[in-house]
Amino acid sequence: MLLQVTEVAEVAVGRFRIGGDLEVRRLGFGAMHLPTETGSAREGAVAVARRAVELGVTLIDTAHLYGGGANEELLAEALHPYPHGLVVTTKVGVARSVESGEWELNGRPEVLRDQVHHALRRLRVERIELLQLHRIDPGTPLVEQLGTLRDLRDEGKIGRIGLSEVTVTELAQAREVVAVASVQNRYNLLDREHEPVLAACEAAGIAFLPWRTVAWGESGARAEVAAVAAETGGTPTQVALAWLLGHSPVVLPIPGTARIGHLEENVAAERLRLTPDQRARLDRLAKPGEPTEQAD
Repeated sequence: MLLQVTEVAEVAVGRFRIGGDLEVRRLGFGAMHLPTETGSAREGAVAVARRAVELGVTLIDTAHLYGGGANEELLAEALHPYPHGLVVTTKVGVARSVESGEWELNGRPEVLRDQVHHALRRLRVERIELLQLHRIDPGTPLVEQLGTLRDLRDEGKIGRIGLSEVTVTELAQAREVVAVASVQNRYNLLDREHEPVLAACEAAGIAFLPWRTVAWGESGARAEVAAVAAETGGTPTQVALAWLLGHSPVVLPIPGTARIGHLEENVAAERLRLTPDQRARLDRLAKPGEPTEQAD
């Protein structure tokens, strides 16, 4: 049985202030899976993005990596001029190698500046309210990478700075250079390798944006998840998202999909309430530091 989405006004939604002042609805949308090629697939992607906003989603995540900026252009096509309160966050720091043509980590100051410049153009904005470093480039001093983003923030081109796929130590090192507003790490009900990072974010009031929020369908294969779904009248996906929302107040899940039906299912997960017993049973499914085996 699918817990159906209702009109936004009827849904009790949780909210969070990223960086202490940028208020968003906690359940966001990851745009990575939206197709950007021309034709009916693109039309469907535009419809999904617009439906997300209709359902009250106020945080949409994209990145330069997603099609070399094509995903950013798609979101602008679908949503610009952006409604008041909508935050489109993007990520920089991964670029194609001139030699091989393959994607690689690249946090050199000139690359970061160039990607931010083009993101502003593609998204049709003068300032990116939340800009995240997609990965820390081990070949470039961290202070140079974050210093560049800090300079862009001081120039008014970035509102807040976030990180992605970092350890507790890296987060601490980064915070010595710049204020960190968000962290985007892989995390879900069955994969809690980054539980220590989440704990550090919670202690500091930093937004934690988990990606791969429902273990790409693995959750439904677990008998306990299926049992809780049956008890609540929801789906395994909704159970996994409801668990995330209740696990920590700083968690802002960004589930992605290219289908409106799945989008509506995800948004409706906000209405699912797990009992203490159900939550305890789900908590036992994975131990921190023991991720499930999944392809990246």
